[in-house]
Amino acid sequence: MTTALFLMGPTASGKTASAIALVEAGLPVELISVDSALVFKDMDIGTAKPSAAELARAPHHLLDVITPEQAYSAAQFRSDALALMADITARGRLPVLVGGTMLYFNTLQHGIHELPQADPALRAQLQADAEAHGWPALHARLAQLDPATAARLQPNDQQRVERALEICLLAGRPMSELLAEPAAAALPYTLHKLALVPGERAALHERIARRFDAMLAQGLLDEVRMLRERYTLSLDLPSMRCVGYRQAWEYLDGEIEAATMRDKGIFATRQLAKRQLTWLRGMDDVTPLDCLAPDLPAQVVARVRGVIQAGC
Repeated sequence: MTTALFLMGPTASGKTASAIALVEAGLPVELISVDSALVFKDMDIGTAKPSAAELARAPHHLLDVITPEQAYSAAQFRSDALALMADITARGRLPVLVGGTMLYFNTLQHGIHELPQADPALRAQLQADAEAHGWPALHARLAQLDPATAARLQPNDQQRVERALEICLLAGRPMSELLAEPAAAALPYTLHKLALVPGERAALHERIARRFDAMLAQGLLDEVRMLRERYTLSLDLPSMRCVGYRQAWEYLDGEIEAATMRDKGIFATRQLAKRQLTWLRGMDDVTPLDCLAPDLPAQVVARVRGVIQAGC
């Protein structure tokens, strides 16, 4: 069994700088992005995508995979990541998976259940039903087909209610039953997992606020304007549900003031970080490092060098 490394952490925890440090230290590593926002082309500022200069120093796989009009699933990520990892290890290098999309990390490690693929015709019908009767009515329909799944979903959680109904109708069985069955094969790698976590939550919150302000100064609103002109988008798409983009969209539509947009964007980012930290606390065999430490990149380099030298 070969080795892979997870470099995980909440938003604004210094993952990119630490990953770049690994490459610049001359270690035999290749970086694979584990981020559901960085897969979108032309979404650079609001996703804190590594700059062109940073990518020239330390290339990342799985950036700019799709357009903002498209969707990218955890199953697709797992397939793409496994192919990249096999190629990297075949060349005698260490795959370093770096990012903050914990669902992707979990899916990669533990496998994923084989669920029916999306059906555009059925989704169009479900959307039409929702427009005619409302999402609570579709949630009630889901409750008849799959009470267990409906019980854990809010009636207006459009994306999840739609997907759960789609699975039930295509499979002819409740989604909860399908998820109770064994998942696909687990990851065939020995894993070393580093988690960049804050020793003080308030300090991370301050860092998040500073970074959101920097995004606004760098032109986040102009970026969203450009995206709306270049692509056919709506707030229902995964790309525009990304933190920061939804708030910028609402501001551009005149629904909220600039100060409210900033406050909502920072709050949403803090909530994202909270969810990411909750995921990390539930993961096993994780080595935590204080993301607020001034020498964090050096600590990460030392840890990874030790893994490589140990040969395991």
